[in-house]
Amino acid sequence: MKSTSSNFAESHFDTIIIGSGVGGLSAAIFLSRAGQKVLVLEQHDVPGGWCHSFYLNGHRFTPGVHYVGLLEKGQSTAKLYEALGIANDLTFFRMNPSAYEHVYIGDERFNFPGNFEDLVVALVERFPKEEKNIKKYLNLVRNVSAELQLLPHVEGFWQHLTIPYRTKHMGKYALFSLKRVIDWHIKDPLLKKILNIQFGDHGLAPAKASFPLHCAVMDHYFNGGFYPCGGGAAIVKAMTTAIKMNGGEVRTQQKVKRILLEGKKKKTSIGVELESGERIFAKRIISNADPNITYQKFIGEENLSKRLREKLSKTRYSCTSLMLFLTVDMDLRASGIDSGNIWLMPNEDMDTVYERMMQPDITNEEAIEGMFISCTTLKDPSSFDGKHHSIEAITYLDYKIFEKFKNEKEPRSEEYLQFKELLTEKMIKTLEKVLPNIREHIVHKELGTPITNEYYINTTKGSVYGTEKKLTQIGPFAYKAKSEIKNLYLCGASIVSHGVAGAGYSGLQTAGEILNLKQKDLLKTGDDQSITILEAEENTNYPKWLNNKIENKKRKILSS
Repeated sequence: MKSTSSNFAESHFDTIIIGSGVGGLSAAIFLSRAGQKVLVLEQHDVPGGWCHSFYLNGHRFTPGVHYVGLLEKGQSTAKLYEALGIANDLTFFRMNPSAYEHVYIGDERFNFPGNFEDLVVALVERFPKEEKNIKKYLNLVRNVSAELQLLPHVEGFWQHLTIPYRTKHMGKYALFSLKRVIDWHIKDPLLKKILNIQFGDHGLAPAKASFPLHCAVMDHYFNGGFYPCGGGAAIVKAMTTAIKMNGGEVRTQQKVKRILLEGKKKKTSIGVELESGERIFAKRIISNADPNITYQKFIGEENLSKRLREKLSKTRYSCTSLMLFLTVDMDLRASGIDSGNIWLMPNEDMDTVYERMMQPDITNEEAIEGMFISCTTLKDPSSFDGKHHSIEAITYLDYKIFEKFKNEKEPRSEEYLQFKELLTEKMIKTLEKVLPNIREHIVHKELGTPITNEYYINTTKGSVYGTEKKLTQIGPFAYKAKSEIKNLYLCGASIVSHGVAGAGYSGLQTAGEILNLKQKDLLKTGDDQSITILEAEENTNYPKWLNNKIENKKRKILSS
């Protein structure tokens, strides 16, 4: 496209953000607060990306938010929400403090308490012969994570000079896999499996997972897990409200076809063209889509350097998922379920389990190998109507299994629907290992597939964590916020980190690039912002508005 001066005269946005995941929304808040005129474009009919919520027969589900960590005053996620100016609008429930994670490994059981010292005590009690190794390993995990968090704050020649001394633990283990490091420290096979169980939070088997990344994941939950009151949509609502208060716009059902460029040798982004044909111009563009969609779909390989094309060809994306959403009319607490998540795995080597999860043929009628199970109505008591519980069960698989369905349109083909039914049945069989009588209590069921992920979230091959989080694709090897295309930036799970907090911080980093501000400058906040934290397992201190909300919900089901 040729540029004319009138293009810029028509430009009435400083920044257009493609995609309304929490990374894009975070960037939009910081930029609009700085006085920029910001437009966020979302292809779906609701904003939020993985963080959005949806309803099935009146019951809420959130596909990408299952727990968040480091939410107490002074901790990193809390600092981000305070800096965004949305902390006062958020209420989180602390999941079971004595067991925010329940580990089911074959017939073995272990609970992760939401406190570092309690975790050490619980592990030592269970594995007394490994006491020294447990303490050494968990302290290493905590130290490596702390050193990772130091890096964005390093400034100036002398501070850079001291990096090797300030990050000695990370430097020593940075190039090794989780499996390699844990094998050096821990001997007991079951203990290794327990400590590796959260590999599901980054979707990579221990032999491929980066040890520092796994440290960051474990450390994120050393003080427990929290779930938002109102589900992921509550976070999204707080963020979109802040954007609008700052004069920004969030438009849904706006599918971007391509990013408009000008210039022959040095390309410059000047706007976007929607699928409708409408063109919108801006001084800069931020893509919250993954690198593959951003560069290969929105930009086009012909506009990229040879170096970037090679990087894209070598980039691997995370595994994809099956998500089973269930509404059940049973007393889950009486069945032993609480607000803690459940990791359900066979008592086998985790790498072997992961490989079987990725096997190309899953058309047998056996149960799924591994599963993550959570009950949102127990994590968020405000969503429980007194009768029905909402369950989200997730497993991972290779996208190749769904390759033949990649061009599925509405209405879905009979073959696809039959395959979904087969997989739904396999998922329910796995759930029966935890809740043997669940089948007779299912009121509604729906299965989200990799095709669902592509359709609603617009991810490459339905990936759940953006780029695969192996060593050669994270940290200094990850895609950068500032692209080789002038005035084009990226944010999201493939830039800084994945998860609700990681993606949120990516938006902060991208905004910092544009505003020429450091992370610490953007994180500065007054004392007027504070997240409300309540207990999912104890309702005695609930505020009046919450008790009223709970009672109203129960009253509706009784009168229906």
